[in-house]
Amino acid sequence: MRTPSESRHFRLRICIILIIWPAFALPLPLATNSRWIVDEADGSRVKLACMNWVSHLQPMVAEGLSKQPLDTITSTIRAMGFNCVRLTWATFMFTNSSLGQQTVSQSFTSLNLIHALSGIVKNNPDLVALPVVEVFQTVVSSLGKNGLLIVLDNHISKPEWCCSNTDGNGFWGDTYFDPDVWAEGLRIVASLFKDSPQVVAMSMRNELRGPRENIADWYKYVQIGAETIHDANPNVLIIHSGLNFDSDLSFLRSRQLNPSFKNKVVYEMHWYAFTNGNAFGSGNLNQVCESITSSVVNKAAYLVMPNTSFSGPLFVSEFGIDETGANRNDNRYISCIFALIARWDMDWAYWTLQGSYYIRNNQQDLEEIYGILNSGWDSPRNLSFLNRLQSLQRPFIQDISASPNAQKQIIFHPQSGLCLQKDKDNALSLGSCGDATYWTFNSQGQITEMSTYFCIGAEAAGQPAVIRVQGTEKNGPWQLDSQTDMQFSTQLGNLTVCLDGQSHAAVLTSACICAYNSGCTSADDPSGQWFKFVPTSSS
Repeated sequence: MRTPSESRHFRLRICIILIIWPAFALPLPLATNSRWIVDEADGSRVKLACMNWVSHLQPMVAEGLSKQPLDTITSTIRAMGFNCVRLTWATFMFTNSSLGQQTVSQSFTSLNLIHALSGIVKNNPDLVALPVVEVFQTVVSSLGKNGLLIVLDNHISKPEWCCSNTDGNGFWGDTYFDPDVWAEGLRIVASLFKDSPQVVAMSMRNELRGPRENIADWYKYVQIGAETIHDANPNVLIIHSGLNFDSDLSFLRSRQLNPSFKNKVVYEMHWYAFTNGNAFGSGNLNQVCESITSSVVNKAAYLVMPNTSFSGPLFVSEFGIDETGANRNDNRYISCIFALIARWDMDWAYWTLQGSYYIRNNQQDLEEIYGILNSGWDSPRNLSFLNRLQSLQRPFIQDISASPNAQKQIIFHPQSGLCLQKDKDNALSLGSCGDATYWTFNSQGQITEMSTYFCIGAEAAGQPAVIRVQGTEKNGPWQLDSQTDMQFSTQLGNLTVCLDGQSHAAVLTSACICAYNSGCTSADDPSGQWFKFVPTSSS
């Protein structure tokens, strides 16, 4: 990950989440089918809804073990509804025995992490005398025991914070990125976890970057890496990073990979607000979201879209925000990426789990404001955001054999993570997408409940939207803003109003914000009025 700059009782909350999110089965091993990740045995869809967990920094130990027992952390991840973890590792942990065979005590003492070491002695005493490589194995075992799938991510070579163009870890041939050592690291790790079925995927390298990067070497070395992993462990998916900090896979349009094996190749992309500077914070949000989403689609997300010359599974393996709510750029970006992930029901991994680091950039116990957990690792940093993120965990498309014509559509509100519902009293509200109403948008401009005569109507500006029988609405036809494909507007006399869910308690028809770019400034935030049609199917 690059960064722009260098309580409610949690156990109660876990119980609530466990009721909401029933246990995932462990379908093993995994394979691919067109753009989907599937259970290799029966071909059914498996959606990866993952959490990143850092284990590649100087201590070479998964973060947080000084704050909580290992099994508490892994069971908490599962209880929050995630079904997998993208666990990072550094090449030299496995290729340099003088590093990998250090005990936890030796590693932390050498870094003067005395306070963190005392926390590990308290919370995980059985790990203190183990070599760091064995601790990594123990973490994998604990994750699997708690029903979590694991993606092993080769994040960097030299254990340290990632990433910059000049850190010597960015591309094959860089100071710390010797191709032979890298391939040997992949072979060792693939072999080490060959008999660990919960390890379902390995990503070959995080965020390729820097002045050396070029397409010819990309094809050369990913072929070597993929074949190395597959020879050592033919069960795992093999995840391929793009160029330019994992933002660009556009070159695959003209030349696809041709590995010796089938149905194991997955691609990955990253997208943060700061990937595009301060565009979300300073621009016309409708225009910025549309423009940047189009760029993301052209460079990477085209892989999951129909009617393209080439498609394949695409794993959004990093995205995230400052969860304190203090970053305007992040706050305005997150609804935009939620809309993309929901619309195409993409596999993903949120950055990040850790609420703090043992040491990062020479600062001990540094708080991670992108972390889903707080600095004590004992409760969510931002419970409302966690609830919102959970809306993307379950698959919208389960039956991948269903034709697009057989799919139904729900309407997703990315700002809340909720979906439009018509309740038993014929009132319109936002609620769980698992209980969403199915909708159609017909050529007469009516948003209609599927297979009924009921449709959404507007009565007055600032008032709740209503459910009407077709033909009795007071408003004109609904129109979908062609720029974002997310803002529904209609005429009430001489007034234009939009569906508005920003109160989250009720769906209103309010004065449109930035629709059709009318009078829009960078101070305006239309995301509360964004609604996205999302296809859905059940198995």
